[in-house]
Amino acid sequence: MGVAGPFPGYAGRPPGPVMDRDEADRALARLGAEHEAIETSLLALQDHAGRRLLEGADLTGVTKERWASTEQSITLLWGYFDAYAGALAEARAVRAGRRHPNRDDMVVLTELLRGQGVTVAHAAGLPDPSVTGPAKLSERFTLEELVARMNDLYARSLDMVVASDSVWSALPARIDLLAAELHRTRSLAHSVGVRPGEHPAGDDLEAITHELTTLRVQVISDPLAFWLSGPGSSAPGGGRPDTTRYDRAARALDDVRREIEAVLAVRQDAEQRLVHLRDVLSRADRTLTEARSARGEVLAKIAATEVPAVSGPATALQERLAAASEYRRHAQWHRLSPLLETLEREAEEELLRARESLTAVTAPLAVRAELRGRLDAYKAKVARHRMAEDPLLIERYDAARRMLWSAPCDLRVATQAVLRYQEAAAELLSQRRTSGPEDRR
Repeated sequence: MGVAGPFPGYAGRPPGPVMDRDEADRALARLGAEHEAIETSLLALQDHAGRRLLEGADLTGVTKERWASTEQSITLLWGYFDAYAGALAEARAVRAGRRHPNRDDMVVLTELLRGQGVTVAHAAGLPDPSVTGPAKLSERFTLEELVARMNDLYARSLDMVVASDSVWSALPARIDLLAAELHRTRSLAHSVGVRPGEHPAGDDLEAITHELTTLRVQVISDPLAFWLSGPGSSAPGGGRPDTTRYDRAARALDDVRREIEAVLAVRQDAEQRLVHLRDVLSRADRTLTEARSARGEVLAKIAATEVPAVSGPATALQERLAAASEYRRHAQWHRLSPLLETLEREAEEELLRARESLTAVTAPLAVRAELRGRLDAYKAKVARHRMAEDPLLIERYDAARRMLWSAPCDLRVATQAVLRYQEAAAELLSQRRTSGPEDRR
């Protein structure tokens, strides 16, 4: 429910010369309008939903302390208002006594309207000194001072009521919606075997449940603990609810929900992923078998070469793959999900290591094949230039060929033999260019 703004300030002049009849009539009219505005604001505060909730709530903490002070302020406000209304009624009675008041009447009216003619007694119990200043049995005010005092008390009371109501309007409903989403997520988690003590996401759900329960109780009992006042704002209720803890719980629930969705995805494509894993590990085993066979061939055909050892099959991965199949068979999706992700990564790494091992083992054979190809290429080049029958080239070619096609092959010596053949061929070709034109037929 909306509440009227602060009371209008008293605009009368300080006590001075005696007022005339017109001045008094204008002042009474103004005071009557102020009286109605004050009464409207106080009634609106009295009917404010936040105030009614505060009266019926079991408050704690800073809200309990602030509400005790605010209740005193509201009680004091009505006392001030009654005194204000009484002074106004007395002034109206004096003015109504005569159609043309005499000087004595005007002196009384001037005192009532401009002087400290309003006395407020505190016989029913002294108010909190933080509300009215040092405690007094009674106080005297001008009407202007009384309105200023009521404005201050009203603004402070309204600020407390509006802040509490804002927190109660914003947070409990959002907490309840998040709790409903939490309940649905827990049901989904249980359906795939995610439970506290068995899966980290289950423990997270328990922690979020406890946090939301605690948060709701604290918001209901101490709303001002979750209120952030706006910087530089003097208007009642200037600020916003503090949603830090709620936002943190909402983010945590989103993380858990994504993890549950990942588990559900595992349930849908687990068999396909297991088949792919078996295929990757099978290719890795075949590659290692090929590498071991190639290593034996290299050791038999290549001499004086360091050949790296080849590791055995990935037995540990095969065992974990069997465990993953068991998890799928028994619908333990929460266990299968992280295991599949790990196995997929490690299986690809195992296949890469097997390929690297095959490459490293067969490197000497690749070098021999490259030397053979280079030797034949130079022989063909020499033949095109009609120098294949040169005795030196024949001798060096035969020497290199014997080394490359014999077992075991010493790659270092064979490389030198191929280089000597290349050098001899290059030298003859150079001499041929400088000795005369080349037959292009």
